[in-house]
Amino acid sequence: MNRKMRFGMVGGSPGAFIGKVHLSAIRLNNDADLVAGCFSRDPEKRSLAAQTYAIASDRNYESYEIMAEAESNREDKIDWVIIVTPNNLHYPIAKLFMEKGISVVCDKPLCLTVGQGLDLKQTASDNDCLFAVTYTYTGHVMTREAKRLINDGAVGEIKMILGEYPQDGLLRAYNAAKGSFPASWRFDPEQAGRGAAVADIGTHVENWVRYVTGLKITGLCCNLERFADGPPRDNNVMCMLKYDSGANGMYWVSQVAAGYANGMRVRVVGTKGTLEFVQETSNYLKLSPIDGPVQILDRGRSYIPDNINAMNRLPAGHSEGLTEAFANIYRDFSKALRDKYDGLSINQDDYGYPTIDMGIAGVEFYNKCVDSFEAGCAWVDVDMY
Repeated sequence: MNRKMRFGMVGGSPGAFIGKVHLSAIRLNNDADLVAGCFSRDPEKRSLAAQTYAIASDRNYESYEIMAEAESNREDKIDWVIIVTPNNLHYPIAKLFMEKGISVVCDKPLCLTVGQGLDLKQTASDNDCLFAVTYTYTGHVMTREAKRLINDGAVGEIKMILGEYPQDGLLRAYNAAKGSFPASWRFDPEQAGRGAAVADIGTHVENWVRYVTGLKITGLCCNLERFADGPPRDNNVMCMLKYDSGANGMYWVSQVAAGYANGMRVRVVGTKGTLEFVQETSNYLKLSPIDGPVQILDRGRSYIPDNINAMNRLPAGHSEGLTEAFANIYRDFSKALRDKYDGLSINQDDYGYPTIDMGIAGVEFYNKCVDSFEAGCAWVDVDMY
């Protein structure tokens, strides 16, 4: 298949942060065009989106239901749809488009319940659709190198995983508003689901660990806190974990951690050494062997294997970041979809992008964290899909 692909978007009107990131990332790949969308319920925002994105009037839809029906009946229909809406809409939108035979790329968390996630997985299978969940940090080149190093035994047997994701965005908003948090759909359980910070950024930590190490959580004990007089939703999370290998873990997730912008960090501690990834310096990995010097591994260098370096978009020493990571996820997804169109038998796990199974695991993780907290911070069993 040689033609450019076509995609649509639900949500992501101009001014929305995450929609812009998705579109910028796909433009880096230059292999697909945005041709359709339902960008907002607001007519003025829809009109602005059509102008901004150069969308034909007959493909600027009033609702995602109309969009799914109309696109499925076009000869030049979209190849996939991107879903960048509040969490409660992920499930019905994804299900409807897949029932029309259109593949899906969905923001995290995947949906509100594990049952919804399993239904989406079955719907994807029944309709021969591909499904990616945009856990951003899996797209970093050095995330892929971390995965390779751990698979090759660089840290030995994993004994402990320490993950953290501190931000101060909500604290800044609270201070700016002089004692109250601003209104947001993320504070509404009907739209966001049972978890707030634990779902919004905690699932990033859970996913990075699963993606890189292959370990699955079997049990957890979680405390959810909220800062001051804000909405009754978690904004500071502490969690202890057990993995299927026998390893243990601790996660700290906070959106009220003063002085932290976007400090996602994971340390994988093993019998031979420790590997550390820091999102804000994502071009590097720190490898600390037990019997050797500490190594700072640099993206793009000759000691990184060719198949990993093939993901580079800039030479070594020129920082790649969020947009490039998104672009790598989309390049992986596009490759899988092109192979499918070419009649090849594909296994989505082989392409590198986060799959629907990872999305389901994230939904179970944050719901189990809430279960644990509601049970008095008790240990609860986890069956990660």
